Amino acid sequence: MMDLTQYPLETLAQQVGTPFYLYDGAILRERMAEVAAATAGASLHGRYAMKANSSRYVLDAAREAGLWIDAVSGNEVERAMRAGFAAGHEPPVIMFTADVFRDNALDAVVGHGILPNIGSPGMIRELHEAGYRGPIAIRVNPGFGHGHVEACDTGGPSSKHGIWYEEIEAVAALAQSAGFPVVGLHAHVGTGPEIGEFDRNMSRLVGVFDDLLQRFPDVTSVNLGGGIPHPYRIEGERYDLGGYRTLMLEAASTLSEAAGHPVAIEIEPGRYPVAGMAVLVARVHDVKETRTNEKGPGHRFVMVDAGFNDLIRPAMYGSYHEISIVGRGASRTPEPLVVAGPLCESGDVFTRDDQELLVPRALGRPEPGDLLVLHDAGAYGAAMSSNYVSMGRAAQVAWEGDRATLIARRESLDDILRMECHEPL
Repeated sequence: MMDLTQYPLETLAQQVGTPFYLYDGAILRERMAEVAAATAGASLHGRYAMKANSSRYVLDAAREAGLWIDAVSGNEVERAMRAGFAAGHEPPVIMFTADVFRDNALDAVVGHGILPNIGSPGMIRELHEAGYRGPIAIRVNPGFGHGHVEACDTGGPSSKHGIWYEEIEAVAALAQSAGFPVVGLHAHVGTGPEIGEFDRNMSRLVGVFDDLLQRFPDVTSVNLGGGIPHPYRIEGERYDLGGYRTLMLEAASTLSEAAGHPVAIEIEPGRYPVAGMAVLVARVHDVKETRTNEKGPGHRFVMVDAGFNDLIRPAMYGSYHEISIVGRGASRTPEPLVVAGPLCESGDVFTRDDQELLVPRALGRPEPGDLLVLHDAGAYGAAMSSNYVSMGRAAQVAWEGDRATLIARRESLDDILRMECHEPL
C-alpha cells in the first residue's frame, strides 16, 4: 500500500476538494518498468489494457516503458494515438479487442489500420463490408477461466467474451473467405481467487493454442491475456513477475516449435501496473448508528463524501479495498465500522462483500472532518467513475517526488450539461 505519511493529504484536500484521486508517479513507473522487464526480448510483448486507467498521465508512463496498447473502443484507439502510440499493424502497437463494433470503433480500425481482435463472428462480415483489407486476430473463449466473482468471468460458459473454442473452425473459414490472414490468437481467462490458479490457467492456455496453431499457419503472436494478480489486502501475496517471464519464454518456445516459425507471446498486465499507485481520498462527514432488531444486527456507519460514482468496484463486485483513517480517529482503538457514501442508494457502501452483505472493518472511529482513504484504487477507479446524480467526477492529482500536479480537474455542472441539446432530427 502507499505510505500515506509521504503526502500532504489535508493540504491537497483543501486545494482540490474531496473526494480526489492521488497518483504516485514513482510507484506507477516502477510497476510499468517491472512489466517491461518481464516482457523484454524479441519473443515477448507487454500490452497495457488501457481500460484499467486511460489517463494521459498513465498512458505516457506506459509508452515510456515501451509497452503496447490493448484498446476496447474507438475512442480508446484515438486516445492512445493522441498519447503518442503508433497506428498501423506493422507492428501492431495498438490492438483493438471487442465483441461488438460500436460508435466510431469500425472507422478507427479501418481508417488507422489497427489490428482488430475479433470476439464475435459477425465482426468479420462488418470489417469486410467496411472495406478493411488487413490481418486480424481472433479472441478465443477456451472454455475455462474466471474472475474473483462470476460477474468478472472472462472465460468459460458464463463469459460473453470471445469465440467458443469449438466454433473456431467456422470462424477460420469466414476469415479465409473474407481474405483476412489470422496473424494473432488471444484469450483472457482472468486471475481467479488464487495466484496458483493464474499460473495453472496460463499453462492450460498454452496447450489450447498449441492445438489451434495447426489451423492458423499465419499466426505470429499469441496473446495470453492478463489479469496479473494484485494484492488488495495487506496480507496479500505479490505476484512473481520473474516466474511469469519464465513461463512466457517457455510458451514462446513451445508454440514456435508447434507452428514451425517464431511465435511471439503477448500479455496484458491489466490492473497490475496501476492498481497500487493510487488512493481515493474522502472526507468524513458523520458517524451514525442503527440498532439491532428482528431484522438483524445494528451498525455504526462512517459517512463519507466519496460514493460508488467515484469508486464502483465494491458496490458492483464486492471488491475489497483497504481503508485508512487520517486524522483524530487514526490513533483510536479499532472498532467495527461500516463505511458508506453520499448517494441515495443502499448499495453505496465500501465495506460490502461479493454476496452484498455488510462487512464492518476494524477502524479507529473518526471524527467529522477526518480524511478516509481507500487504497489500491488506480485500476477501474477513475476509469469507471460517473456523474450519477449530477455529481462531478473527482479531481485527479499526481505526486512526483515532493510536488503535486493537478492532472484532471473536478467535473463541473457546466461540463455535465454541455452535451445536452435541443436539435430537430
